[in-house]
Amino acid sequence: MADQKNVLGKQLGVCCTAPMTGFYRTGTCETGPQDVGTHVVCAEVTEEFLEFTKSRGNDLSTPVPMANFPGLKPGDKWCLCVSRWKEALDSGAAPPVILSATHEAALEVVPLDVLKEHAID
Repeated sequence: MADQKNVLGKQLGVCCTAPMTGFYRTGTCETGPQDVGTHVVCAEVTEEFLEFTKSRGNDLSTPVPMANFPGLKPGDKWCLCVSRWKEALDSGAAPPVILSATHEAALEVVPLDVLKEHAID
């Protein structure tokens, strides 16, 4: 999967290794057939987003030791499902994104100009 591209058409960069993110827990937002949630948006989570996603049934702030998940806090970078990021966008709670580490598959749901409006890199 090393040849996967970001939304800018370049090699997909690392999103975060502490905590280790990505569907495959490689630190990148790479995707493949097993990733049915399409975890391809590298975002810096905010308190607003964490509250939003918890209200939608996906609590990302509570640790789940059995799944080796430390729980996220504002400022952590994480590979988010593109559909959840878009849902947060539509609700005014989208966290900022790192374009260099956001997989090109995100463009199937969110236009590049919208991602650029929320970019921090």
